[in-house]
Amino acid sequence: MPLTHADALDRSEQLSHSLAERADEAETLRRLPPSTMADLVDLDLLRMVVPTSLGGHGLGVSSLARSTRILGQGCAASAWTVSFLILHSWMLGKFPAAARPELFPPGHPWASAAAPLAPTGTLTATEGGFLVDGRWEWATGVHHADWVMVHAVQAEPELVTRFVVVRRSEVTIDDVWHTSGMCATGSDAVRLEQVFVPSHRAMLAAQLMFGGDVLDGDGMSMLPMPPVLALVAAAPALGAAERAVALYRERIAARVLAYSLGDRAVEQPAAQMRLGTVVSELAGARSRWDVAIDELEGCAGTGNVPLERRMALRLTAAATVRAARSIVGTIAEGAGASVYFNSSPFQRIQRDLEVLKGHVIFDWDRTTELAGRVALDLPVKPTDMV
Repeated sequence: MPLTHADALDRSEQLSHSLAERADEAETLRRLPPSTMADLVDLDLLRMVVPTSLGGHGLGVSSLARSTRILGQGCAASAWTVSFLILHSWMLGKFPAAARPELFPPGHPWASAAAPLAPTGTLTATEGGFLVDGRWEWATGVHHADWVMVHAVQAEPELVTRFVVVRRSEVTIDDVWHTSGMCATGSDAVRLEQVFVPSHRAMLAAQLMFGGDVLDGDGMSMLPMPPVLALVAAAPALGAAERAVALYRERIAARVLAYSLGDRAVEQPAAQMRLGTVVSELAGARSRWDVAIDELEGCAGTGNVPLERRMALRLTAAATVRAARSIVGTIAEGAGASVYFNSSPFQRIQRDLEVLKGHVIFDWDRTTELAGRVALDLPVKPTDMV
């Protein structure tokens, strides 16, 4: 049966509870537990945005982003990884037609892939394809992937960058993802040494980011990659902030203040004001993000997203992550020391958001600099991810 938007949200709500229960396990494993991967197959979420012509459900960016936000309420790191596996499957559907039978074989209508996007490798044209060398950070979900898509520079006959797709068995994985947060993403580095990639599994970066074939039943047809990536990647942070506010509300209701004669937090104006502040900030961030998602969804099938709108969408994504961190920080200032016990999910939320914000697309200084350049009609570079 085809998956509907409502189905995607309902199943994500179901999975979100499981992600919360498995958050400790995922953090210890530094990847998604096998039970979570099995759930993704059983709930039929992995082909959510794969075009129907490739055997997917063909849903749009609204379904993916809003499902990811719900998953983020359970575990931000797990939600991030799940959303990337789903999104990368859609990206691989943009590759040349000759690649699709390999990437989407009968009975397996999704292409699980890791996709580090920085162009930190090189490729050289050879008969029938390219030889690829390099090392790439950070390959989220690589331990669950069948494929790895990397971005490399071709110097001859002219300077261009291409994305190429290789089998995971062809890459060397460097075990480097030992971090204080977002552990479950398993975002290790990958290396290739003189690996041959056939030409049908290579694509100019500009085409992948802003073009590609138009396939029947593609709910995200012709959408530019940078704002899709940015807004979907911001969703786990927003969901985590929603969970943090809910936890704080529960905390206030139950907490008895230390070094008092039984004073209850729920009766303290300061606690009430702090809760009111984060509720307001969360509503503002959620509203701005929702509007951006709806705008992007409305552009599907048109390819008409001008630079200034793409920049505004990226700015919204970065602002969403910034607001989520601010909300969690405000809560931390008034929640008491016990929220930092390992048994409390709040401490993981805070750690995850601090690491999540390190993604280049959420770099506030860089993002606002780009926004200023666009507002002043100054040129941007192809590598600026706008």
